[in-house]
Formats: sequence, C-alpha cells, structure tokens
Amino acid sequence: MGRLIWFSQILCLCFILLHFHAQCSSLSPNSPAHLCRPQEHFALLDFKTTIFVRNCTGYVRYTIQSWNESIDCCLWEGITCNKMTGHVVGLNLSENCIAANITSNSSLFLLKKLQSLNLGGNYFSYPNISFGFQSWKSLIYLNLTDTGLIHSSLLFEISLLSKLVSLDLSNNHDLLLDNTKFQLLVHNLTELRFLFLDFVNMSLVVPSSLLNLTSSLEQLSLGDCSLQGNLPREVFQLPSLQLLDLRQNSDLGGNLPESNWSSPLKYLSLRNTSFSGELPHSIGNLKLLEELDIFCCQFYGSIPRSLPNLTYITSLDFSFNHLQGQIPDVFEKMHKLTNLRFSANNFGGEMPASIFNLTHLTFLSLSSNKLIGPLPHNISGLSSLPHFYMDNNLITGQVPSWLFSLPSLYYLDLRNNKLTGPIAHIEMPNLILEEVYLSNNEISGSIPSSFFDLVSLRKIDLSSNNLSGTITPNMLAKLVNLVNLDVSKNSLLSLTNNDTVVNYTLPAFSNLVSLRFSSCNIHKFPSFLRKVAFLPLLDLSKNKIFGQIHKWEIEGMSVVNLDLSYNFLTGIDLFAFEYLCVVDLSSNLLQGSLPILSTAWYLQILFISGNNLTGEIPSSYCNFTSFIVLDLATNSLGGKIPKCFGDFKDLSVLDLRFNQFHGRIPNLFVNNSWLRTLNLNGNQLERGLPSSLVNCSSLEVLDVGNNYLYDTFPHWLGVLPRLQVLILQSNQFHGAISNSMPAFYFPELRIIDVSQNDFMGLLPSNYFKILKGSTNVHGDEAKLEYIGDSLIYYEDSVKVVLKGLEVELVRILTMFTTFDFSSNQFHGLIPEELGELNSLLSLNLSHNRLIGHIPSSLGKMAGLESLDLSSNKLDGRIPEQLTNLTFLSILNLSHNELVGNIPQGRQFNTFSNDSYIGNPGLCGLPLTKKCHNKEEPRAPPSKFDKEDDSPILFNWKFALAGYGCGLVLGLTMGYIAFTTAKPWWVVKKVEKYQEKFVGRCNCRCASKCI
Repeated sequence: MGRLIWFSQILCLCFILLHFHAQCSSLSPNSPAHLCRPQEHFALLDFKTTIFVRNCTGYVRYTIQSWNESIDCCLWEGITCNKMTGHVVGLNLSENCIAANITSNSSLFLLKKLQSLNLGGNYFSYPNISFGFQSWKSLIYLNLTDTGLIHSSLLFEISLLSKLVSLDLSNNHDLLLDNTKFQLLVHNLTELRFLFLDFVNMSLVVPSSLLNLTSSLEQLSLGDCSLQGNLPREVFQLPSLQLLDLRQNSDLGGNLPESNWSSPLKYLSLRNTSFSGELPHSIGNLKLLEELDIFCCQFYGSIPRSLPNLTYITSLDFSFNHLQGQIPDVFEKMHKLTNLRFSANNFGGEMPASIFNLTHLTFLSLSSNKLIGPLPHNISGLSSLPHFYMDNNLITGQVPSWLFSLPSLYYLDLRNNKLTGPIAHIEMPNLILEEVYLSNNEISGSIPSSFFDLVSLRKIDLSSNNLSGTITPNMLAKLVNLVNLDVSKNSLLSLTNNDTVVNYTLPAFSNLVSLRFSSCNIHKFPSFLRKVAFLPLLDLSKNKIFGQIHKWEIEGMSVVNLDLSYNFLTGIDLFAFEYLCVVDLSSNLLQGSLPILSTAWYLQILFISGNNLTGEIPSSYCNFTSFIVLDLATNSLGGKIPKCFGDFKDLSVLDLRFNQFHGRIPNLFVNNSWLRTLNLNGNQLERGLPSSLVNCSSLEVLDVGNNYLYDTFPHWLGVLPRLQVLILQSNQFHGAISNSMPAFYFPELRIIDVSQNDFMGLLPSNYFKILKGSTNVHGDEAKLEYIGDSLIYYEDSVKVVLKGLEVELVRILTMFTTFDFSSNQFHGLIPEELGELNSLLSLNLSHNRLIGHIPSSLGKMAGLESLDLSSNKLDGRIPEQLTNLTFLSILNLSHNELVGNIPQGRQFNTFSNDSYIGNPGLCGLPLTKKCHNKEEPRAPPSKFDKEDDSPILFNWKFALAGYGCGLVLGLTMGYIAFTTAKPWWVVKKVEKYQEKFVGRCNCRCASKCI
C-alpha cells in the first residue's frame, strides 16, 4: 500500500516537472492546429515501424496503436508535449508488450527535449545492442523496469544523465551489479531522489557502497536484490530519505540506529532480512513514520516505550521475530493505525486493552505468542476490522459475544487457545462474517442455533473441542453459502437424520466442498446428504456407525473423497456413489470378497485394510490403471498377486501385507518409475525378488519380511537412489553379503532388517562405510520429517525391534535409523567401521557366531539408544568407551564370553543383571560377583583409540531423535489401542501431543517467510 502511495507521488512530481511551462487547462482556441514538431512527429512514426507486439497474457495497453499520421502527435496516447514549444517531453510506452531493437541511430533519440521516458514492461534486450541515451540531456524521469536490459554500456550512458531525478531499473532479473557498476551508475546522479532496483542482482555490491548515494535521495527500494553483509546504520539516517525498502534480502543484516535517528522516513520495510538487535528507543523519533515492516527478522527484546510517538503510523508488522515480554498498552495515540501484526514472537501477559479501542484497525494479528487471560468483555473500537487473528496463544475464558457483532469482521481465528464455556447466543444474523476458526480449544456446550443464522458463513472450523448436542439438517440448510464445515473430534456431538419430516434431504448446495465429522458421536450414516449436488469431501471416520449402509441412504451421492474408516461397518454398496476418486474403508468389520468397483469412477486411492475380507483380488481391479495408492493390508485375501498391477504406471503405494498371497512376486515393475512403497510383509510368497524392482527409481520403502522368499542378498537394489527402508526379515535369504559394493550404493538407506535368515560369512565392513543415511546427520537435516510426507493420504509403517520390543512404527521418522542383522550365521569380528555410523539409533547383532572383542569404536555412535550383542561368542572386556553413549537405554550383552569389570557411570548405572547374564567372567555392579585386584585381559588397541578419551559433545539432533523415538512409541501404542478397544481419549491425547511436537520443531521463519 505504501509503495503505491509513493509511486503516485512520483508520477505527480514528474507531471509537475514536465508541465512547468504549460498551462493547466487544455489548448486554448488560439493554439496552433498542429503543435507537434514535424521532425519529432516523423521520428515517432519511424520508431513505430521498428517495433512489433508480442503475444502476451494479462493487461496490455496497446498505446502505440493510436499513433496515426493524420493526427497531431501531441494528441497521441502516451505522448506529452510542451504546450509552448511543441517539443515531445514525455513518452510512456509501459505495459505495451512490445519489442524493439534500439540502436544508436534509432529515431527515438531525435526527441532531444525528452524529460520523461517510461518503457517498463516491454522487451528491448537484443544481441549487439547499442544505445544513444546520452542524447537525452534533459531527461528527469527514466523507467526501464522489466525490460530485460542487462548491458553495462547502458549503465554507463544512464550515468551521464546528470539531471535524472527518478530511476527505475527494477525487475530486470538478469542485470548484475557489482561495486564498480553501482558506483558508475550513481556517481554523476547528484539530483537523484528516487531509485528503484528491486529484483536486480546486487549480490556483488558491498552494502557500504550505499553510503555514496546522494543526500537528496527520498526513496530507495532494493527488495529481493540478494544483498549480503551488514548495512551501515548511516543509510537509515540519510537526511531526505522517506522510503527505504530492503525486503526479501535474507543475507542482509545489521542494526537500527540507537541514537541521532531523526529523519523524514515514512516507510521502512526490512521484511525477511537478517537484521537483529533490540528495537531502539530512537525509533520513536520517526515522527512521520506511516508503515513499519520488520516481519521475519531476528529482532529481540521488548517493544520500545517510545512507540506512541508514531502518531502517523498506519501499519505495524513485528511478526516472526524473537520479541518478548508484554505488549505495552500504548496504542491510544495511534488513531490512524489500520494494520497491526505481532504474531509469532514470544509476547506474554494479558493483551493490552488499548488495542481493542482502535477504530480504524483493518488487520489485527497477535497469533503464536504466549498471551494469557480472557478477551475483554466490552470494547469501543474494532468497528472497521475485517481480519482478527489471535490463534496459538493461551487465551482463556469464553468466546465473547461482541466478536459476533463487529460489523466489518469476516475472518475470525482463535484456534489453539484455552477457550472454555459455551458459544454465546448471536444477536446479529446480518453480519458479513464468512470464516470462523475456533478449533483446538475447550469450548463446551451445544452450538447455539443462532450460529446457523449467519447466512454469510463460508468456512467453519469447530473441531477438537468439547461440543455436545445434535446438528440437524435444517440447521445446515440455513447456511446457503457454506463451503467447508469441520466439527471433528467433538466426542459428544452428533448428527440426526431427520427433523420432523421423514426422508428429509439437504438442499443441493452449489458451494459445498467438504464436511468433516470425524471422531464425533455419529451412530448412523447421515442419509439427508444423499441429494447434495456435488460434495468433494465427506469425512465420517472414527465414529460408531454400525452394520450395513443401505443403498437408499447413499444412492445418487456425488462424493469424490469418502472416508468411513474406523467404524463398525459390515457392508456398503459403493456402486450407489458417483464420481468416487478416494475411498477409505479401513478398520471396519467388512466381510466377504472385495467390493466391486464402478468403472465410471476415476478411482485413484483405495484403503480397505484392517477388515475381514477373503478371496482373490477381482480381475475388475485391473481396469483401474489410475491407481496411486492401493492398500489392501491386514485382511485374509489370497491367491496370486495380479500381473496387471504392472500396468498401473501412476502407482505410488502398493500395500498387501498381512494377507495370504502366495506364489512368486510377479516381475511387473518394468514401466513403473513412481512406485514409492511396496509392502508385502506377512504373506506366503516364494522364490526370489523380481529383478524389475531395479526400475523403481522412486522406491523408498521395500518390505518383504515374513514370507518364504529364497534368494541371496539383493545387492543390486543399491542403485536405487531413494531407498530408505529395506526389510528382508524372516525369510530364507542365504549366503554372504558382499564386502565389495560400489561407493554409491544405498545412498539413503536408514533402516535395514535382515534378521532371521540364513546369511553367513563376515559382516560387510566396507558396506558400513558407504551408508550415508546413518552417518553425520547435520543440524539442518535433523528435522521432524517422515518418510512419505509428500503423500497426503498414506503413512508408511513397518515392524522393527526397538529397545528390545517388536513394535510397529505407524510413521517413520527420516532420522530414525536401525540395523538388525540378528539371528543369522554371521561369524568373525565386529567391524570397527560400525563406529562411523554416528547417527544410528539401534544396532542388533544378536544370535550370530561373532567372536573377538567389542570394538571400542562403538563408543563413537553418539546417537545410539539400543545395542544388542547377545548370544554370540564375544570375549575380552567391555570397553569403557561405551559409557560415552549418553542416550543408550537398552543394552544386552548376555550369553557371551566377556570378562572383567563392568564399566560404571552414566547410562551403565541404569542397566540390570539381564544385560550381562551368561558371562561368567564378568564382575561388578549390578552383578553380585565382586571383582578382585588381579589385572584382567584388555582389548587390543583400536585405530579409534586416540580419540576414545575425548568426550562426546551434546548435540540437539540426538536429543530430538530420542524424543522422536519416544513419539514413535507413543504413536505406536496409540495406534494399537485405537485399532482394538478404540479408547478415544487416548487417541485424542496422542494426536494432540503429536501436533504440539510437530509445531515446535517446524522452522518458524528462516527463508520460508514471504
């Protein structure tokens, strides 16, 4: 908004300069019939013949089409003449979508008296281009924005225009300025007052070069210029500066002046930069400041008490910084304030009452802070407020009734607070309120019937509260503009099928997009929805809908995305639906064969796992070549896997685990490059892995555990660039694992489980060297992300042995890494190279034939939480270096031939006898056997020993990993409980805990701010 105001001022200034010799009225009757100079008239016509209009989209002015030879050129559109002399002094061809080859002999340069030139939004960049800009000695205003001009020769000629007052070269993305070119550009421009270089590459310009700008400069706009380094404070103190825009220069930093900062500055934007420090008290000296934008910077401390001095301020945006303390109650004098944003800082305390008295405010955002206390009961302002954001705070009390009486409010967001009590009765049904978000609070009671009288409502989110009562069809029928309704996770809230009329149906809304009633108290399918004209999303998951859904209840429903998962359905006739694209019937009580699907659908995603279905996959499923996700897991389906699945070229997930499929895995992956997850665990599949899997370059998860596969280790899968999970557990894989794989093999592998097979030979030491997915997880990579996050509907899950227990990971953290080589016939020494896997969380080498000492290098595995070396033939002492593993919570060294004193300190003080039983040579706590002074045999020196005594530094990423594992276990237990007894309070706690943790780990700002 501020930029538009200043741009209009520029145009007014230019108009004054161009017409200071002219009269304010139109040509008098005594003016000559032909004012334009003939030479300039024909020069413009000649220039017209050298240009052409390109094919453009959007607004095009087509100014040049009005240039007619029979009309005086001073009357042409885009031409301004001096009314006394007839010379052309202004040429405006902006946004004409034209291209021209402007050379030094272009007729355009015959306009010797030109004072204003605007060629913005056209294209003049041609090979071997040359210019004659030095001909325009009188030029005052020059606009070449978005013209593709990148030539240094042009910069030189512009630098000779000593009378230039305004220069705009913005949006020329290929124009690269360095210090030399920048100095050349501004050296002679001593009259310059307006300089716009937005989106010009200034990455090679030292910020201190800006100090060479003329003291008469009024407006400086350098948005998104890739400036780097620290900006001198003196730039803020240029004596005439009114506008300074440095937004979107994320590598530009510095501090604001702490003293002597008194200037005519009206607009200041540091949005998405690296400016830091405290907001100085001197900011209150900017008496004329109208807009201040420091969104997404690194400022800290409190709001300065001098803020009330900004009596002309209209817009304040302090969002996404590190500001803290209380927001001062200092807004009484800011009677012009229309835009106030303090979101995503660390403000605490109660909200200042003065904010609610601002009568001109049109945008208020205090979201994502730590504001406490209730909203005020009465207010005198906010009468002009359309946008009210106060989500993600600690606000208590009831939703005040005045929120539903603000005449201009149409967006209200109070999500993620601690609001309680019922929603007040609404007295003003004629409000323009369109969007209401009150989710994730503790609001109780029933939704007042007056709420459904707000006919302007389009989006309503009341999910995750304690709402009760019943929503009837006639309530919904009043909301004729409704687009989205979400009342999910209100366990006492229900729907009724009828009002007073039997077979009541909801009117056919034209705007309705989604209805979400997940985790409510619904016992019957809402048949009143069956006549809705087109409903893209209907979510009735996690309810108590029992038995069969009859055809008459759903016939004619035009649903695209249907979610009926986690109910108690025994049958449903899907044929009654139209237009289905996504169907989720997982975790019900469906029996018999797989449902017949309509070929009229464009079905892409089908979940029907966790039921009691039997029989083979019908051949009709081969007709749905558009499948992206096909999940038939955890049923009793049998037969062979259809070969036609190889024709599903868009297939990303194929989940057939825990069924009774038999025979070979078909070699059907020849043309599928999109397959991301293949899960065939828990079937009766035989023979080997199909070689066509090597074509699946997008494969991330391959789980074929618990089958009867007979094969050698599939080293050839190492060429897959994204493979992160490889589960071969409990099959008949055999032979040695090669120790000579190329260095680029398995670049992303994080989870490998080859346990309970017949592998033999030495553990592959070179193999451990090349595993990058379990080595050196840097801080910027250790984020809470899950495998398959790009998929909206599907969450990967695998069973692993974690901390001594076999658990199912319902979601797989990308930082979760585990190796399980247990229950095979590996022999020889434990490779010291394992110590390089410093991001590994779990290592299981138990139940093999390993010999020798435990390598002291394992003490370098800083992230290790679980170590199982039990049931081998290891000897020697337990290395003291293992006490450095500060996150180790499970240790099993039982049933070996270890000797000597058990190390003490740190995590080793927490392990019980079970960690060491079956080693008669061990002594010391926690065993009852005491050690004597006799020297015990020592392990041979390791190549890692020279660093073994150095402490392992604490690293937050391993703490997060440990926390993540706790989260995974929590989610797993929640998943198990949910799919059995369905204790809804457990599910709600788990989901709330997950959302809180994810929110805390997300990047608050950084380069993602816009």
